Amino acid sequence: MFEGFGREWIDTGEAEIHLVRGGDGPPLMLLHGFPQSHVAWHKVAPTLAEAFSLVIPDLRGYGDSSGPAPDAGNEAYAKRAMALDMVAVMATLGFERFALAGHDRGGRVAYRLALDHPERVSRLAVLDIVPTLEMAETVDLGLAIGTYHWFFLAQPTPLPERLIAGDPAFYLDFTLDSWAGDPEAIDPEARAQYRRCFQSDSAIAAACADYRAGLTTDLDHDRADRAAGRRIACPLLALWAAQASDGKELDFEGVWRRWAEEVTGVEVPSGHFLMEEAPDDTARALSRFFLEP
Repeated sequence: MFEGFGREWIDTGEAEIHLVRGGDGPPLMLLHGFPQSHVAWHKVAPTLAEAFSLVIPDLRGYGDSSGPAPDAGNEAYAKRAMALDMVAVMATLGFERFALAGHDRGGRVAYRLALDHPERVSRLAVLDIVPTLEMAETVDLGLAIGTYHWFFLAQPTPLPERLIAGDPAFYLDFTLDSWAGDPEAIDPEARAQYRRCFQSDSAIAAACADYRAGLTTDLDHDRADRAAGRRIACPLLALWAAQASDGKELDFEGVWRRWAEEVTGVEVPSGHFLMEEAPDDTARALSRFFLEP
């Protein structure tokens, strides 16, 4: 995977971010989600590298990136802090302004970055998410069952950490298989990398801290933006899976129009893992959007 890409680690002050980079063209950062790593982009990266200089990191605490210890105030893994890592990474690489795409938790980091640092982001793509506040405000029985992990992982430490640590490979495989429309589309080599990185106590703790922040600090930040009338200024592409795994039909494009000035929406014929289940459709939609003048 990632043949021809280089591998780097960048110290952002609070974390050491591992990334792969390659390709030629305008800068494009790709952010992965839970419970994965940069490897989630391995099927679309070769196509996108033909037109873009790709930077594909592991979020703090995920993959081969380190992160700070979780904190009682749920600030260390708030999307605001994780977004600052990505700003630092791109600045270190010489990219002050760049295009940005994020899937799942990476999508939440990406839209927070666009809200907090609008001067940095030229175009934004969010894959299979709506803003965290929108999800929290529309919870019903179907959504609670389909996204049980939001509430499980956000339980006070050490409950979820201890339970997952009993068999992290099982928990990871169960998550991947239950969210995918076609679990066989997840390459065995990629799955092996996800398992490797999810074995450590620190990775499990970081993931739980990510979700605790999601239902506390991140909601506060979203509420503050909505109250202040702050919206995403750059063009936004919303991609979503035709085979929804969250138990609720969402109007992705309509919801994002409440948060961004200019929105395009595309449904992708896949389960939650668009980049791995429908790489050609995903790469085509991203290329078309990011290459628009």
